[in-house]
Amino acid sequence: MIASVSPEADRELSEGAIFYAREASAEVGLAFILEYERALELLCSNPRLGAIWRNQRRRFPLRKFPYSIIYYIAGEDLRVIALAHHRRKPTYWSGRK
Repeated sequence: MIASVSPEADRELSEGAIFYAREASAEVGLAFILEYERALELLCSNPRLGAIWRNQRRRFPLRKFPYSIIYYIAGEDLRVIALAHHRRKPTYWSGRK
């Protein structure tokens, strides 16, 4: 599978990494990015790992960080539509494609 990431999800990754770098350390910010990349690589190899959640979208939680990758499968593409923080309104990303 080939992953494609929406601009909104990419922005959420950047904002999260900046937050962790500012509030904790540069190493924690980098760890956040590396965990996202690890999870995305795992999903590309096993796209059905994420639990079905909200209108056939799938949700896969990151380890050690309160975020989940929200995605769907379209043919050979794994489309990431959000990197959702667990404290945000659960459906804020529902209009994304």
